[in-house]
Amino acid sequence: MPHAALTELLSLAGLPPEAAKVVAFCGADPVLPTRFRIGAVGAAAIGAAAVAAAELYAARSGQPRQAIAVDLRHAVAALRSFRHLRIDGAPPTDVFDPVSGFYATRDGRSVMLHCNFPNHREAALRVLGLATGVKREAVAAAVAGREGSALEDAVHAGGGCAALVRSREEWRAHPQAAAVASLKLLEIERIGDAPPQAPRAADRPLAGMRVLDLTRVLAGPTCARTLAEHGAEVLKVSAPHLPAKRDMDIDTGLGKLSAFLDLRREEDCTRLAALVRAGRADVFAQGYRPGTLARRGFGAEALARLRPGIVVVELSAWGRTGPWSARRGFDTIVQCASGLALIEGEGGPRLMPVQAIDYVSGYVMALGAMAGLLRRAREGGSWRVRVSLARTGQWICDQGLLDRAVAAAVPKEMREAEIAGFSQDTPSPFGLVRHLAPAARMTETPARWARPPVPLGHHAPKWPR
Repeated sequence: MPHAALTELLSLAGLPPEAAKVVAFCGADPVLPTRFRIGAVGAAAIGAAAVAAAELYAARSGQPRQAIAVDLRHAVAALRSFRHLRIDGAPPTDVFDPVSGFYATRDGRSVMLHCNFPNHREAALRVLGLATGVKREAVAAAVAGREGSALEDAVHAGGGCAALVRSREEWRAHPQAAAVASLKLLEIERIGDAPPQAPRAADRPLAGMRVLDLTRVLAGPTCARTLAEHGAEVLKVSAPHLPAKRDMDIDTGLGKLSAFLDLRREEDCTRLAALVRAGRADVFAQGYRPGTLARRGFGAEALARLRPGIVVVELSAWGRTGPWSARRGFDTIVQCASGLALIEGEGGPRLMPVQAIDYVSGYVMALGAMAGLLRRAREGGSWRVRVSLARTGQWICDQGLLDRAVAAAVPKEMREAEIAGFSQDTPSPFGLVRHLAPAARMTETPARWARPPVPLGHHAPKWPR
């Protein structure tokens, strides 16, 4: 099963199918009690990113392809790596806000409110006519007086994020589902001309490559973290006013520099442009809603003019087309709106035990970024890579479902001793961080992070010499 998914991913990236032969998988689904084949999709996405890194190294070194191994159980752990983080022995703080979750509506439906960022919580409460700081019971009473679909739309119109829980059949009838289905899981297109830029020989696949990471939460930061584990110099760019989850940023911040730039200020836009142009950034990854950065001069085509040869990686929730193309969305919201939460639950909605949509999207983004760099080396050009959470969710569902009884028979959690075997310790400004090691094992260029996680804004907004 993982090899079929791996071959599909390599084909979408334009990588040779024979490259899949160097990847060995061990283990099988189910790993956790879910009908979705999270082991297969996770291992395939992780393996595909590793293959792309190995292809880059082979192109730089002239060496033959190296062997790659992925353990499905390690891959599943990686699909919720944040949960396994420990800081001086303490588990991470819960990122799930007390107001977030499922609520029953007046018309007998369920709505998921996503309130894990303060601005989204305040927007949902404002739409419901509630004051800041109310208890969950008051939210439930307010939602119970509203019609589900209308509330979903009202929360989004008010600047929040919510989803009506739909069945797969309902989702297939929705116009956004048709738009998502029209897209490829991974889209790579040439957006400008530039001469071929073959990288010099190096001891790591992405050594000397510079990546600007303008992403948040999980999928985009996982992409940049994956590029860092193969040797890229990654600079995460955030801003003090943007909501953040410290412990989640620690987990996805492995291997990265971190700087603040407030793109509401013209001088900081100028600094970012200098990081792209004068700093000769190789990859620009962003997860803002479509059009947001373009309005500040950092759309894909503008970046290609600023730095010919750049690879721009764009993440969206719902894809680049359709009535919801500009709508907010997260892994949990996509699960609920597109029917996956009803498949997961029995008699009601339930979320997967891992955030497979987020993490798989991140690994696919990294695959696309490296595929773009390979194309730049061979044929030149600037490239745009597109991935959406909704299309990833469809791909996960398309892999088929396990028998419910078989899935239910496995333990709800992996053993602590097993997780410890997948983990490593890194000293950091936060203390001793225990985190999962990279899940792909490579014989010639072992994946590793050269930098510890640091607080957001820890570094100056410049490239190291």
